Amino acid sequence: MNPTQRTERNRAELFSKLPSVNEVLLAPEVDPLVEALGHDRVVAAIRERLVEIRADIAAEQTPETELGSAIELIVAAVVDKLRRGPDYSLKPVINATGVVLHTNLGRAPLSDGALAHLAEVARDYCNLEFDLESGERSKRDIHAERLVLRVLGVPEAEMALWGVVIVNNCAAATFLTLDTLAEKREVVVSRGELVEIGGGFRIPEILEKSCAVLREVGTTNRTRVVDYEQAVNEQTALLLRVHQSNFTIEGFAERPSLSELVDLAKTVGVPLFEDHGTGLISSLGDIGVADQPTLRNSIAAGVDLVAASGDKLLGGPQCGLLVGKADLIARVRKNPLLRAFRVGKLTYAALEATLFEYLNGSGAGLPLMRMLRVPAEEIETRCRGIVESVGSANLMLAVVPVESVIGGGTAPGARLKSFAVSIRHRLIGADELLKKLRCCEPAVIGRIAENAAVLDLRTVPVEMDETIARALEQL
Repeated sequence: MNPTQRTERNRAELFSKLPSVNEVLLAPEVDPLVEALGHDRVVAAIRERLVEIRADIAAEQTPETELGSAIELIVAAVVDKLRRGPDYSLKPVINATGVVLHTNLGRAPLSDGALAHLAEVARDYCNLEFDLESGERSKRDIHAERLVLRVLGVPEAEMALWGVVIVNNCAAATFLTLDTLAEKREVVVSRGELVEIGGGFRIPEILEKSCAVLREVGTTNRTRVVDYEQAVNEQTALLLRVHQSNFTIEGFAERPSLSELVDLAKTVGVPLFEDHGTGLISSLGDIGVADQPTLRNSIAAGVDLVAASGDKLLGGPQCGLLVGKADLIARVRKNPLLRAFRVGKLTYAALEATLFEYLNGSGAGLPLMRMLRVPAEEIETRCRGIVESVGSANLMLAVVPVESVIGGGTAPGARLKSFAVSIRHRLIGADELLKKLRCCEPAVIGRIAENAAVLDLRTVPVEMDETIARALEQL
């Protein structure tokens, strides 16, 4: 018998040892599960485990000895899984990459206040579109409008001159604005600002889909205010300024200041719309990030409309904020597409609580701000604590200096001094180490530097240090 025939026979024997679903159901340990969770759910779990074992056998990953008591093995696995609860696809992970706003890992974590308010609103009914005083239907934007304007520093006497719309992300806010105010008309924008944002979305493509007509001015590296002025004509609907949030242009470069564009917009009678993107409220100069524009400055400068993300440097839930002059916002609210882009009660709850963090303490209570401002020396101490607590003959751990980044398409040149746990193994490489860490519960996500797996603790809550130490012990 050749090796192929022998392998096929072994597989057939292993398959023959697998019990039926009914045989597993008859096991005494399963009865309590059926009574507590229902027949259908238990059967589904048994079938799922049988499928996994068949796949292992087909891939030659299940030795014959493992199936000596197949029923007991399957029952144990099913009991363990069902007692642990649902195996959700979306699950929490430990971000040890050092990327503070990691788009693939959900960007900004929410504050305790946001989580509490979100749960409070989600648990039962709420007044999403209901006026408690009059008993009549109301607008959902009222839950965020005044808070946004207060956080942005709009005086109480001028709030009636402004309006706010909340949609599902900044790209939606930009598209909705262009579709409402510039359909089949021209939008003047610098060639140096025709950026591509996350997920492959490009400003020219958004303009095209909104039926606005792109009018490029200047060059990639140099655009002057006179370039905008010369492009304005009777077909011009908007002047567009796009924040270069995910790249930098250095050297022989020039672009008009925001105040210059505001003055030009007033002179030519065309609204100025800024795609701000990052949602930064106030300066990060105290941590060495001094070149990022803020939403407060945009409003104070007199921009007519500004769009920003809620889950970037604002530190809240994923959403898009569109803030603008009341007459322009009123037009946006009449756009039928707003219903497709609007957000629900959970987003409003998290956003409302996030905005209160700014009103009550300049955002210091937000996880984002804590991660940005934690001293590197404190991170180093935590790294040493983990290294000293883990003992293994195969692991070689060290504390190494690294640089964290803000990420999320913001502040591309900013670097934050930090420290990380460097991990090397005598038998396996860095890629395999990271893979094993991703298989932990919860998964630990790190990166590779100098052929070692590294875990940057800037983006790890201090209460997770012990969890990381246990994960390293398991390696």
